Parts: sequence; structure tokens; C-alpha cells
Amino acid sequence: MNQEEQLWVEAARRGDKQAFSCLVEAYQRPVFNLTYRMLGNVEEAEDAAQETFLRAYARLGQFDPELKFSTWLFSIANHHCIDRLRRRRATYISIDDNPVLQNMSGDEPRPDHQALDQERRIEVQMLINQLDPDYRTPLILRYWEEMSYEEIAETMDMTVAAVKSRLFRARQQLAVLYQNHEAAAPPTSGSRRTTAGPAKSGDDSKRLMFRLALASL
Repeated sequence: MNQEEQLWVEAARRGDKQAFSCLVEAYQRPVFNLTYRMLGNVEEAEDAAQETFLRAYARLGQFDPELKFSTWLFSIANHHCIDRLRRRRATYISIDDNPVLQNMSGDEPRPDHQALDQERRIEVQMLINQLDPDYRTPLILRYWEEMSYEEIAETMDMTVAAVKSRLFRARQQLAVLYQNHEAAAPPTSGSRRTTAGPAKSGDDSKRLMFRLALASL
């Protein structure tokens, strides 16, 4: 946590709404990206991101200053998204004079919206949606938020060994889902691939592109 952010957190814990607004502005994009990757739906992800900040605002007194604020915030977002995935119901909260709602609403474009309609992102998200929530979280935190194993373990309240194990299984599941997706996709015009027999080694380039896309999003 840099010095400026630390000052914002300290001021917010003393009741400074403007300081918390600065934290919202700093983290609304990464929090939205996390909730979108977890939930796979823009509107629900926006709602979940807003709820994350509302919960963080209400629990500022419980925040341990020795921890990274981002890790604590992602932990709140993660638990909320998992609850939503298990219940699959929306929760709408309205609070007057709240710095969260002031920052999360408005005419400015939502974080990452312009890129959400790109074919590559849609394909990757479609596959992630099929993963169990317990495997989605470490994958997203590692490859999109670029968090360390230790930070992921702290966010998910588990050991580093458990994080590595879940990441390994998540990558395995994702590879199988991708292969099944490719096998089920209709052949494009001019393709030499037939329905009989396994995919040829030339498809390795497509898998490589997928891995690059996964790491760069």
C-alpha cells in the first residue's frame, strides 16, 4: 500500500467520505473486472462491485492496517461473488449520501465495457463461467489481477499450497473446456479439419493464442 493510499485509508476510517471516494476511484476498475470475471454478466458485476464497496465502507473499522487494502477489498468481492453464484439472485441496495454510490453512478463509461464485446474476451469468459467458483477465483486473481500466491492465499483464507493446487486444477479444467469447445465448433470455410480423427498439431497455435489471450486480458 503506497503512502497516499495509506493516508486515504486512515482518513476513511476516521469517517472522511472524500477519502473513501478516492479509494473507490482507485479500485473500481479492478474490482469490477474481478466481479465480471466471476459472474460473467455486466449488470450483475456492476451491482456486485457496488456491493463490495458498500460492505468495505461499512466494515472499515474492522480493517487491519497491517494488511494491504487491495487484498482485503478483493476478499470482500470474492466472497460476495461466490455467494451470488451459489444463490444466483441479485441484491439491490440504495443508500443516500454515500460516497460509493456517488462514484459508481454517473454518465462515465463503465470500466472495461468497450472491450467486453470483443470475441476473444467473450470466448474466454464463456469458458471461465463453466468453472466451479472455487477455481475461478484463484485463476482470476493470478492472471488478471497479477496477485502473488501469498496474496491470493490471504484473499481466499487458505494456504499457499492450496492456492497452487487449485490453480493447477483450474488450468486443467480450462484446457479440457477449451478442447471440448473447439471440438464442438463448426469448421470454418477452407479448413482442412474433418469430424473424424483427433485435431492435428496445427491446432497448437490456436491453443497458444488462447493462452496468450488468457494471460493478457
